[in-house]
Amino acid sequence: MGIIVSTMALFVVLSVFSGLEEYTKSFTNALDPDYVALPKTGKSFTISIEDLNKIQTIEGIDNVSEIIEERVVFTYNNKQTVAYLKAVPPGYAENSGIIEYTENGRWFDENTGQVVVGRALVYELGIAQYSETALLEALAMKPGEGLFSSPEDAYNRVPLYAIDVYTFNNVDIDKKYIYSNLNIGRDLLSWEKNQYSKLELLLDKNANARTILQQIDTIAPDTFVYKSRAQLNDSLYKMLQTESLAVYLIFTLIIIITLFCLCGALIMIILEKKDQIQTLSHIGFTLSQIKRIFFTQGMILTIGGSIVGLLWGIGIAFGQKKWSWIRIDEEFPYPILFESKNILLVIITILILGTLACILASSRIHKNFTK
Repeated sequence: MGIIVSTMALFVVLSVFSGLEEYTKSFTNALDPDYVALPKTGKSFTISIEDLNKIQTIEGIDNVSEIIEERVVFTYNNKQTVAYLKAVPPGYAENSGIIEYTENGRWFDENTGQVVVGRALVYELGIAQYSETALLEALAMKPGEGLFSSPEDAYNRVPLYAIDVYTFNNVDIDKKYIYSNLNIGRDLLSWEKNQYSKLELLLDKNANARTILQQIDTIAPDTFVYKSRAQLNDSLYKMLQTESLAVYLIFTLIIIITLFCLCGALIMIILEKKDQIQTLSHIGFTLSQIKRIFFTQGMILTIGGSIVGLLWGIGIAFGQKKWSWIRIDEEFPYPILFESKNILLVIITILILGTLACILASSRIHKNFTK
């Protein structure tokens, strides 16, 4: 029974972590492109419309989005917070897929003060959509040198109107960005029309990324450094892998303890069957053949228990996926993902540890048992 339960638990936990990893990647795919082109020096770069069009027409590039992104102060009804203003071009919502994460499926109109705000920022500032009594405002320091006659003169201010709310059910993500059109970013930061923070690149499925980046460098030499989606989320991916490995090792330790119980049970059987072992020896069985009998018995218990446990685990995982028995909150069930690698990992783990336990138990049979 111990083998059944530990096998089941290991498979279910690995499936849950696979689901969490897949869920996490799903919103990073909406937040982050395949590649980002960042300025080699400074916080911004300038690029002509002609060069942008050339980059857009490179074979293998599906879409290029020019982005203005800066950490600024937002105020609303005597409350304030710091977040990123992300000014994006037309079509960004559909190309990135973030429109699917908005509550009402709306996006801002160009040449307006409309913005899309993260749910956590809405809660933090108490923002009400279309409020006539309170105004969301963005503040950024004016560029340049010299003294200002008053603190008010040191900031550029832009009034904003929340048109919709986006949410990824993740507080850190939901309070990170406020999305606007490019004109708001330029007005707030006093940037030129062709000045941007970065380019976000979406590539075709089978595109050769290295070749594409080399072609961009030919069009705009000595301008960009590049980061892939994995590099942008390096700490997140490492955290997920570390957590998954830690849980796997913990449950493997539980399996080891369970198999020690199996090993002990086999040793007890060997001691109880000492007379029968002598009988087998007298009729011609060698010591290695007698050891193989008890080894086989242990492996039958191991393999049988692992198969039953795996079937139970698959049943529980299927039930969670279909009926959402366990939920993080009312709207969000624990994600779970079936992956063949998890089944293979569980089988290999059980077989290796079970084999070692059976070898250890059967090795307790020695010549004294045959006398």
